[in-house]
Amino acid sequence: MLREFAINYVVEFCMSLLKDGYGWAFLAGVSCVFGFAPFGIFPLPVLALAVLFTLWQSADRPGKAAWLGFAFGLGLFSAGVNWIYVALHDYGEMPMLLALSAMLLFAAFLALFIALAGYTQARFSIANDLRIIGVMPAAWVSVEWLRGTIFTGFPWLTLGYAHTESPLAGYAPLLGVYGVSLVMAISSGLLAWISGKMWGRYIRISLPVKKENIKLVLAVSVLLFFWIMGALLRTVGWTQPYGEAFSVALIQGNIAQNLKFNEDAVGSTLDTYLRLVSSTKASLTVLPETALPMLRNEVPLLLIEQLNNHARQNGGDILVGSFERDQGNYYNSVFTLGSAAEQHYRKRHLVVFGEFIPLRPLLGRFINEVLNIPMGDLARGDTQQVLLGVVGQRVAVNICYEDAFGEEITRALPEATLLVNVTNDAWYGHSLAAAQHNQISQMRALESGRMMLRATNTGVTSIIGADGKVLRKLPQHKEGVLLGMAQGYEGLTPYSRWGNAAAWLLIALMVVGVRWRKT
Repeated sequence: MLREFAINYVVEFCMSLLKDGYGWAFLAGVSCVFGFAPFGIFPLPVLALAVLFTLWQSADRPGKAAWLGFAFGLGLFSAGVNWIYVALHDYGEMPMLLALSAMLLFAAFLALFIALAGYTQARFSIANDLRIIGVMPAAWVSVEWLRGTIFTGFPWLTLGYAHTESPLAGYAPLLGVYGVSLVMAISSGLLAWISGKMWGRYIRISLPVKKENIKLVLAVSVLLFFWIMGALLRTVGWTQPYGEAFSVALIQGNIAQNLKFNEDAVGSTLDTYLRLVSSTKASLTVLPETALPMLRNEVPLLLIEQLNNHARQNGGDILVGSFERDQGNYYNSVFTLGSAAEQHYRKRHLVVFGEFIPLRPLLGRFINEVLNIPMGDLARGDTQQVLLGVVGQRVAVNICYEDAFGEEITRALPEATLLVNVTNDAWYGHSLAAAQHNQISQMRALESGRMMLRATNTGVTSIIGADGKVLRKLPQHKEGVLLGMAQGYEGLTPYSRWGNAAAWLLIALMVVGVRWRKT
C-alpha cells in the first residue's frame, strides 16, 4: 500500500512538473549536452533553446520565467559538467555524498544565470514577437558572458561551442564564441516564432497572401540566410601562412592521476616521457601540463641533458610542463629545451579551488580537509609574458582551461604565430570533459586563425587547423605520440581585432531596436 502510494505520488509530481513546463525545460537542458563533443549533434541546442524560449513566452510572470530558466540550466549543467564529481570524489578523495552535493550545488549555481536571463526578458513590456526574436537571444548571450567572467569565469558549455563544426562556425572569426551563441539564439527565437505561427489557429495558407504569411516567409528566409551565410564565411581565409611548415610530436604519457604525484612513481613517469620523446624526430615536441611532476630545479640534470641533446639533434625544441618556484611562489609552468635558449611561460588564469583557494583565511582549512589536491595554492603568472621563440615560430602557450577564455588568448596576437595548449584532463576520468575541452580549443583556433597544438596527459591530444578542424588526434587513455605537420600563421581575424565588442554592439542594437519598435 505504501509502495503504491509512493509510486503514484512520484508519477503525479512528475506529471505536474511537465504540465507546468519545468520538466520540459529540464529535459531540454539535458538534451543540449548532446550538441557538444563527443556527440556533436549541433541542431539539438538550437531546438532545445527554442523550447525554452517558447516556455518563456508562455510564462505569465517573471518569477515563473526565472524558474523555467533555472530548470533548463539544472538539466544542462548537471548532465554537462558532472565530471566535476569525478575530480572531487575519485581523485580529490572527497566523500561521495559531499562530492555529489558539491557537484549539484555547482550546477544549481550555474543555472541561476539562466534564471536571470528568464527573469530579465520577462521584464520587457513588449509584444511577444519582439521578445522571442530580440530580447530573449540578447538576454541569453549576456548571461553566458556574465557566467564566463564573474568569479574568474566558467564559460564551459557556452552554446556557441556546440557549433565548431556546424555552418555557424563561420561567424567565429568575426564575432567569437559569444557571437556564434547570439546567431544560434536568434535562430532558436526564429524557429520558436515560426513554429508558433504555423501551429497557431489564425494562420491560413491562401491567396492572396496575408500579412501574417508574409511575416512567416520572411522569418524563414532570415533563418536560412544566417545559416547559409555562416557556411559561406567558413570558406574565407582570414590569416596567411608564416614561415615553412614543420614537424611536430605531441606526447600523451597516459599517467594515471592517482600515480602522477606519487613519489614512488616519479621515476617511472620520467622514464616514460624520455622514452616517448626519444622515439621522435620532430622539430617541435610538446609534453603535457606538469608532465614532470616536480619543480623545474628538481628535475634530474641527466634528464635535462638527454632531452636537450635529442632536441638539438633534431634541430628543434621541446616544450615541457612542470612546476616552478620563484621568490617563495609556486607556478604551473612550461619551459623550453633544445636549440633555442631556455624560456618559460607561467599560467595566468588559475582554477578556483583546484589551483588557488579564494578567501583562504575563511575557506582554506575546510577545503584542505576535504580535498586532496597537490599544488593547490599556486601563484598567477604575469599578465604580459614574452612569447616562446622556438622552431622559427612565436608560440603562445596556454595551460589547462586557459584556452576557455577567447579574449585572453587573442592578447598574444598578432605577434603569436602558433597556439599550444598543454593539459591534464586525467582529473576527469572517462567523462565528457576531455572531448568538451578539445572542442573549446577548436573555437580558439577559429577565432584566432591560428593552429592549435594540444598535448595532454590522457587525451584529447590533437592537431587543430587554423579553420578549427581536428586534423589528427590520439585515442584517449592510451600512451602515444601524435606526429604531424604544423604551420605558423600571421595576420588578424576581425575577432582578434575587436574581441567581444562586436557581439556586444549587436546585442545593444537588438535591444535598442526592440525599444524603438515598441514606441
